[in-house]
Amino acid sequence: MIKKRLGDDRHTLITTEHYPYHLQVSGGKKTAGSHKALIGVGGNIGDTPRRFEHLYWLLKRSRMVTLVETAPIYRNPPFGYLDQADFYNTLILLQTSLTPRQLLHYLLRVERHFGRKRKIKDGPRTLDLDIIFYDDIGIDTERLKIPHPEWMHRNSVLIPLKYMKGRR
Repeated sequence: MIKKRLGDDRHTLITTEHYPYHLQVSGGKKTAGSHKALIGVGGNIGDTPRRFEHLYWLLKRSRMVTLVETAPIYRNPPFGYLDQADFYNTLILLQTSLTPRQLLHYLLRVERHFGRKRKIKDGPRTLDLDIIFYDDIGIDTERLKIPHPEWMHRNSVLIPLKYMKGRR
């Protein structure tokens, strides 16, 4: 694990074995679909970088998605509810044949697999998975908003995004 401070000690860029990662496509490699989805990943309970490694392997083995790219991990202070540990955030680019709603349900199952419990808005969590973009479509329903609201104002998205090759 390599850490690079971005300003003070609470703003740090972390690289690990699989963050960042970029899929090397070889002939005959099948992918899980033609839709691209950029997923925001966050957490601040327990050993979050280790949990991100476990997430990497879960997604790599999934038949529902193809993991295309990951960004470095960004450690940053919480916002909203401030009485909690710093967050670790990254981005994952997936290919999938799932619709946006199906992808949302899949990601919620993955969060539960990693022990996610929703108690306090913007509160501590083991794993948070948000759809930032899905192709170039827009959705605005009570349960699903794409692009993710306020993504363009969050360093937890903007900083990892600038390190991605496939960007969006």
